[in-house]
Amino acid sequence: MINYEQFVLDNGLQVYVHEDHSAPMAVLNLLYNVGAKDEEEHKTGFAHLFEHLMFGGSQHIGSFDEPLQKVGGENNAFTSNDITNYYITVPSNNLETAFWLESDRMLSLSFDPKVLEVQRSVVIEEFKQRYLNQPYGDVWLKLRPLAYTTHPYRWATIGKEISHIEEATMDDVKAFFSKYYIPNNAYLVIAGDVTLEQVKQLCDKWFAPISAGKPYLRNLPTEPLQTSPRLLETIADVPLNAVYKVYHSPAKLDADYYAADMLSDILGRGKSSILYQELVKDKKIFNSINAHLSGATETGLLIIEGKLNKGISAETGDEAIQQVLSDFLASGVLAEGLQKVKNQAESSHVFGQVELLNRAMNLAFAAALGDANLVNKELTMLNAVTTTDVNTAAHKILQQSNCSTLYYKSSAQ
Repeated sequence: MINYEQFVLDNGLQVYVHEDHSAPMAVLNLLYNVGAKDEEEHKTGFAHLFEHLMFGGSQHIGSFDEPLQKVGGENNAFTSNDITNYYITVPSNNLETAFWLESDRMLSLSFDPKVLEVQRSVVIEEFKQRYLNQPYGDVWLKLRPLAYTTHPYRWATIGKEISHIEEATMDDVKAFFSKYYIPNNAYLVIAGDVTLEQVKQLCDKWFAPISAGKPYLRNLPTEPLQTSPRLLETIADVPLNAVYKVYHSPAKLDADYYAADMLSDILGRGKSSILYQELVKDKKIFNSINAHLSGATETGLLIIEGKLNKGISAETGDEAIQQVLSDFLASGVLAEGLQKVKNQAESSHVFGQVELLNRAMNLAFAAALGDANLVNKELTMLNAVTTTDVNTAAHKILQQSNCSTLYYKSSAQ
């Protein structure tokens, strides 16, 4: 149970306070309601670029990391297709330093052309190293546009192509910042050795003076129902053939999301899962295999991915996966199988809540979904899933017409 208080500033910034006085530490987590899905198709990678730019200095602060390090703090950020999240951990008696730093870059970035060029180069190099020059690194650059034809989930957070970042202008950057990095498009969580009154005072001092921007009203195209299977083959210098299969699955707030989540765990979470037992341990077709949900805010994906043992073709691997899924659909999940993955999920949830930073992040994620108390409902919703729910979800999701498959073939085989 994560206890919290909340209030909203006049500029629209939503603030959540979670008190935990067990250790003299505090977390400031600031989530902006912008991800890769909010980008224009010909200007992708901007949300991720801003993850870097926000550390390049702001209106009154030339170096973001230096003052934080002086007070024993740490910080980082990450971007997804749905959100951008920044977080700072500090000794609680230095919490105001975190407020000073985070509010100043919300107020205004420095927009120094040199900073843009430096971070542009960093992102381009990351694109090359992580996505183009690493074995299997471009999988999602290929899978997303295969699975999504209309929704902006069809490009990865790094962007569709390097040229979009290479050609980004300062005007582009300023426009993106003014549209999304505004108080009324953000969720601020303060957690740890703090008090509600203390946080209110710091918010009044550091965030309240920042003007609200024009409200961002998201209006994204709906992905049409997939009605036939899709297949893409690629050959690259990778050590093993691999198979990736993705099925459209419920959005995070859909009623059957947790049934789909349990389904993915039953199929491919850990060495006791069905796919691992059948195809890795028993038949030795795959070297490794797993299944999971993308966890997307909107219509997501149930993902099955596996690397085959040497000498086994992608086609053979795909047929083996299809057989396991067919057998599963015919027999259905048993109560004991469902309870096993529920226990695993509950254990992960409980251990995940031990760390203060995780609690702050989870509270921010839930708030961004529209109900901060979802953070306290997750286990209840998970435990409410029945075998009927899972079997119904399986028959709805695991249809071949709902599947996009990528054969990632090794040029050495």
